[in-house]
Amino acid sequence: MNLHRLLQQRASESKPLRVALIGAGKFGSMFLAQARRTPGIHIVAVADLDAARARDALARTGWDAERYRARSLDAARRSGTTCVTDDTAGAIASDAVEIVIDATGSPAAGIRHALACCGHGKHIVMVNVEADCLAGPLLARRAREAGIVYSLAYGDQPALICELVDWARAAGFEAVAAGKGTKYLPAYHDSTPATVWGHYGFTPGQVERGDFNAQMFNSFLDGTKSAIEMAAVANATGLTPAPDGLAFPPCGTDDLARVLKPAAEGGTLHHRGQVEVVSSLERDGRRVGRDLRWGVYVTLAADSDYVRRCFSEYGLATDETGNYAAMYKPYHLIGLELGISIAAVGLRREPTGAPTGFRGDVVAVAKRDLKAGESLDGEGGYTVWGRLVPARDSLARGGLPIGLAHGVRLARPVGKGATVSWRDVAVPESEAARVRLEMEALFAAEWGIGQVDSRRALSGQLR
Repeated sequence: MNLHRLLQQRASESKPLRVALIGAGKFGSMFLAQARRTPGIHIVAVADLDAARARDALARTGWDAERYRARSLDAARRSGTTCVTDDTAGAIASDAVEIVIDATGSPAAGIRHALACCGHGKHIVMVNVEADCLAGPLLARRAREAGIVYSLAYGDQPALICELVDWARAAGFEAVAAGKGTKYLPAYHDSTPATVWGHYGFTPGQVERGDFNAQMFNSFLDGTKSAIEMAAVANATGLTPAPDGLAFPPCGTDDLARVLKPAAEGGTLHHRGQVEVVSSLERDGRRVGRDLRWGVYVTLAADSDYVRRCFSEYGLATDETGNYAAMYKPYHLIGLELGISIAAVGLRREPTGAPTGFRGDVVAVAKRDLKAGESLDGEGGYTVWGRLVPARDSLARGGLPIGLAHGVRLARPVGKGATVSWRDVAVPESEAARVRLEMEALFAAEWGIGQVDSRRALSGQLR
């Protein structure tokens, strides 16, 4: 509760936190809208492969053109202005920058930027949850070794969930379950960019007038984005997925404590200490009352007569036994809240959530019967969706992570509903694949799983 005061102090001392934003899309633009109004934060650079897009983002979010005409990062630092650049590597390496935000959405780019931050001693705020899901546990370990902070992005749901879990535990409660809400029906797993707008209820005219990315929207609908975000939460909090992944039980805010408790006690959870996503739709398509579609939650246990009485005295909605209760935030503000991460990282050297282990993973699952020679099109596409699984199971089975299931060709057919494995694809050589393999080998050795045949074959392929 002191972050604003500390930011004001930095501003009064003319020592603002010096930040480089990489990626000027929706999330980055939302942050820019607030950053210009926040004391103690200096956006030294906005880096994007399309510099014109970066300038457009600054203009659309209310920046005066004179504030982003610096010709170099050093000039921007001296003048208190901003440099627009397409040189992301140069921005990370610059002495003018101390905190880097990756808002690219590309797993490969996120991994590259995180490793560069480790090499140059720059803290990194990883908006890019796709990169975090693919290799975050290893990247966070590398960051600790380099003496920098690796942080999830406040405003995005994983960091907000981590905050709720931390609150519950710091207050002496067990976090029984934690997660978020979304719009879900089982049929959505088959959704493609060609069918997504009908599921959202958008008309062709709305789509034509809007700035919509069909594949991105579809990743939210087909379950992939939920799986990726819950993997990030599991890896940051120690909560774990159910063996079969997300169940998406229909549930509104009044019923969180009743639904998000163990099945053995009348709820839907496989175990206490689980990540789960609740649906804003009943299975017949009716809307759930007081749904949590845009929010996040944690359920907690009293586990004593005295605390159960307190729950009742203070009006908490509990389950039938009075032992389980919930706290939730009904909304999240995406990039508008990102400044909390910048302040926490820069002023306290604390992440707003970061991987502490490898507990959840997201594997690619075929949306239809796929033929040998077909190319996978990744998150939100026509060929695969992402399923959350326990990380140990993923490694033992050799599941192909969803973050690498883009632009790769199948070496053999995969039936609808089957998990795509490493051995099913011909993965081209890439830094992202090598880093992911390094992480798999590291945790497989720690867990005593051993290298499966597919992993050995791929290691040889990428030499």
